[in-house]
Amino acid sequence: MANTLLEMRGITKTFPGVIALSDVNLAVREGEIHAVCGENGAGKSTLMNVLSGIYPYGAYDGDIVFDGERCEFRTIKDSEKRGIVIIHQELALVPYLTIAENMFLGNERQRKGIIDWNATYQKAKEHMSVVGLNEDPRTLIKDIGMGKQQLLEIAKALAKNVRLLILDEPTSSLNESDARKLLDLLLQFKREKGITSILISHKLGEVAYVADKITVLRDGMSIETLAKGVDVITEERIIRGMVGREIIDRYPKRESHASEEVALEVKNWTVYHPLYTERKVVDNVHFKLRRGEVVGIAGLIGAGRTELAMSIFGKAYGVKISGTLKKGGRELRLDSVPDAIANGLAYITEDRKGDGLILIDSIKHNVTLAHPGGISRRGVLDKDREQRAVEGYRKKLNIKCPTVEQTVGNLSGGNQQKVLVGKWMFAEPEIMMLDEPTRGIDVGAKYEIYQIINQLAAQGKSIVFISSEMPELLGMCDRIYVMCDGRMVAELARGEATQEIIMNHIMQASKGEIGA
Repeated sequence: MANTLLEMRGITKTFPGVIALSDVNLAVREGEIHAVCGENGAGKSTLMNVLSGIYPYGAYDGDIVFDGERCEFRTIKDSEKRGIVIIHQELALVPYLTIAENMFLGNERQRKGIIDWNATYQKAKEHMSVVGLNEDPRTLIKDIGMGKQQLLEIAKALAKNVRLLILDEPTSSLNESDARKLLDLLLQFKREKGITSILISHKLGEVAYVADKITVLRDGMSIETLAKGVDVITEERIIRGMVGREIIDRYPKRESHASEEVALEVKNWTVYHPLYTERKVVDNVHFKLRRGEVVGIAGLIGAGRTELAMSIFGKAYGVKISGTLKKGGRELRLDSVPDAIANGLAYITEDRKGDGLILIDSIKHNVTLAHPGGISRRGVLDKDREQRAVEGYRKKLNIKCPTVEQTVGNLSGGNQQKVLVGKWMFAEPEIMMLDEPTRGIDVGAKYEIYQIINQLAAQGKSIVFISSEMPELLGMCDRIYVMCDGRMVAELARGEATQEIIMNHIMQASKGEIGA
């Protein structure tokens, strides 16, 4: 029987007004893949930050025992010296450094205090080959895709002689193919190198595929641990542990509220890359959005969905943008983000931490940020009005926080997403473009976001729903457009769309079998 590599005993961690972890226990055996599941705010990332030294010894109660020895990690360097390496959901890579420079950043290959570049590139190539990253180590990070960046983070861990690899939502930005490659890589490392892994993921199908054991957290407490081959592990079983109840329907039922009135029409829309200005990223796109309708845009990563939405939203992305926008039959000219907001458009970014929210500021200020006129009188901020408005959105969106003065960076991912949605709801748009609105959040929080979308549609708002998760497009949308290589290649009604049909359109288009 394998030895226990890690024990976390009675871990308790508090923040002002919040108990994040309460007497949590976790035991991980050597050579196993151990998943940690729970709703947003359950304490998963907090527990891993305690383990890795991000929250140092003394900032929590309880004990960490690694390889039979009680540990007091005061920095992340301390945990890395023991072979514990954490890969966060937001990758810690420097875009304008090379692959090799990123791999050994803070862990440089040197001789007599001088970086040995030959050794750096040689060692980088060796670690890259192990994870199947076939790139020149001199390539800049900005020039490789998200899937390859995730592989690089794993190669970095190998360069640190990893014994316990912690992955926090590693597939949240990957398409299905890249996600499966990464999971298969973890299985290979377990089989061939004996590397132990802790996997945090909201994609329960992936958890069931790869994990030997699953520990479920709920409300900051460890609820149970399920073992493959001993317990019956299904998505429904994991969800019941996470939320404390059965969730029968993943998508709330609703009737279509789409009218015949066209809220937004996009014609001949073409966008070029902002740096590689000869490269089209959106190619002569046409689509219509009706009042009260939820329209999905499906496609693989790199299809041009985000670029399309951002370019419509006041030319927030791209150069040499051409084409026509019509709202309610009237032609629009949107040359800036303030123009787009003033004309009733909103764009909810897929990167809530980087582009959507100010993490060091309060919930209150984030919610009112896009529409200061809504809390002002004659140009003067009315603080009482602001407080009442944000309190209303806190209740309406079920944002879990002790007060709206809470710093957004201290909220769970699901609650951050609700703040972001609240920010744009407060701006009172008529057209909302949602880009991966449920990325990295749990099934319970997803359901709440879906309910909000349905409520907005019932109010007559028009929704563009971009998602890499085809089941949620099929479960939520009235119509679905399919994008591939910057072009719209299909339009499907709700009743005729399936995952197989969508993927068939994508594959045919990528082979050039469908015209522009």
